[in-house]
Amino acid sequence: MFRRYLLLKLCHSLGMRYAKQMAYARPIIPLPLIGWKEHVSFPRLRLGPIVAKIDTGARTAALHADSFEVTGRRVRFTIGHKRFAAPLAGHKRVKSSNGISELRPVIRATMQLGNRQFKAEITLTQRADMGVQLLLGRTTISGKYLVHPSRSFLLSRPK
Repeated sequence: MFRRYLLLKLCHSLGMRYAKQMAYARPIIPLPLIGWKEHVSFPRLRLGPIVAKIDTGARTAALHADSFEVTGRRVRFTIGHKRFAAPLAGHKRVKSSNGISELRPVIRATMQLGNRQFKAEITLTQRADMGVQLLLGRTTISGKYLVHPSRSFLLSRPK
C-alpha cells in the first residue's frame, strides 16, 4: 500500500495524467531470458533435447521432418530414424525467407524450454539445409520469454 502511495506521489509530481491507473496496475512479472539458440524437448513425443533457433522475425514455429504423411486427421512424420504420430491441427501457408510459399501441416505439441512446459503450434517442413532442426517464431515465445540476441543456451547448456 505504501508503495502505491509513493508511486502516486511520484506520478503527480511529474504531472502524469494517468497516475491512479499506473499505481493500481498489475505488477510486471519478469520473463525468463533465453538465448538465440536453446535446447528444446517435446516430452509427450519423447523427442529431444534438440537445438532450436529463436527467430523473432519468423511468425510460426517449424520442425524439421525427413518425411511426413497426412492421413485424415493424423500426421505421421519421421525425424532421423524415429517415427512419430500426432493429431493434425490444420494446415498453414508459410512464406519462407527465400520467398517461396508452401502449405505445411500443423501439429499441436507440448514443448519444454528450460523448466517451463507449454503447448505450441508447430509446422512440419524439410529443414535439412537450415542448420538447426527447430525454428521458434515470435508467436511461440510471445509472453513467455525475452530473447537475448547475442547470447545462446542461457536456459540450457550445450552438451
